[in-house]
This record gives sequence, structure tokens and C-alpha cells, in this order.
Amino acid sequence: MTIQLHITGDATADTLLSTDPLALLVGMLLDQQVAMETAFEGPAKIAARIEGPFDAATLAAYDPEALEAVFRETPAVHRYPGSMAGRVQALCAALVDDWGGDASALWTTGEPDGADLLKRLKALPGFGEQKAKIFVALLGKQYGVQPDGWRAAAGAYGDEGSYRSVADIVDAASLTRVRETKRAAKEAAKAATK
Repeated sequence: MTIQLHITGDATADTLLSTDPLALLVGMLLDQQVAMETAFEGPAKIAARIEGPFDAATLAAYDPEALEAVFRETPAVHRYPGSMAGRVQALCAALVDDWGGDASALWTTGEPDGADLLKRLKALPGFGEQKAKIFVALLGKQYGVQPDGWRAAAGAYGDEGSYRSVADIVDAASLTRVRETKRAAKEAAKAATK
């Protein structure tokens, strides 16, 4: 199965996300307090700026100050370059220590079911319950990774046609629908607290 994601609108960034599981995982990690496109463009920016290959071992061993400088370079990888550089480095160190540096090992080693995959993701630095569920949905809906029980593990993010997250973005129109769904959810949450 050839995977071709269309998350960022940038062909280079989307190709990297489509072909490199680490890039997809790092993009998901970066997806907070910035636009989704900005977060998922981050791996391509990092790959273009670092010395050496874009892999978990390289990023885990990178000089922290040099990696922060990579994140700060204009255009910045993230609005919080210092903390996010540290989070990416911690994620990559965990991948090296626990998964041999292979991001795809999270879903290929030992043939995990959906619940196991969710548990593995939640054990990663920077991945809480919601982020892990969204990533399970992204893997299932767009990356062809559909272990038994993946939709249940992803919760509402796994629902067909839900337009709740990056897992549902396949083009500009679906991006707009995801933004509208998120906006409506925020308004409903505000109304519920009044």
C-alpha cells in the first residue's frame, strides 16, 4: 500500500510524513498550541536543518543547544522552540532505548492490538491519552495500520467521517471541516461552563 498523506499542503513535508514513521510521530508530538499544518511541517524543517540523518538515534544524541537552534531558525519549527526541541529529543531517546530507534516498531513489534498500541503510545514522552488516541486514528485511517480493536482504542477519533482531528485531513476541504468541528466543540465547552 502506497501512503500519501495530505496534511500540510507542502509536498515535501507531506512526502516525509507519508514515508517516514518517525516524521509522523514527531509531527503528532509537535501538534499542540500551533496550527496542525505548522506542527506536521516541523519534521521536514528539522530534517532539512540538522547535521546527519533524520532518525531517532541522531536526534536523541544531538547537542541540546544545537537542536534548540534548529527549532528557533526562521521559520521556527514551533512557537515554543526550546521546550519542543527537548520533547522531540526525549521522544527519540525513548524510541532508541525501548524500540531500537524504529518508530514503526510501536505498531509492528509483537503484533499489538489496538489497546496495546494505545498503551505503547501513551508510554512515550509527550503523548497523553488524547494525543495517543488521535495517533491511533491517524495510523488506522490514513497509514494502513489497523490492528484488531484500533477504532475502539482511538475512541471518537476513530469514528468514520468524524472530522475531529488530523486523522481526518485528506485535503483542504477536510481541513476546513476539522477546524469547524474543533471550533464547535470549544464553543460547546465554553457554553457548558457558564
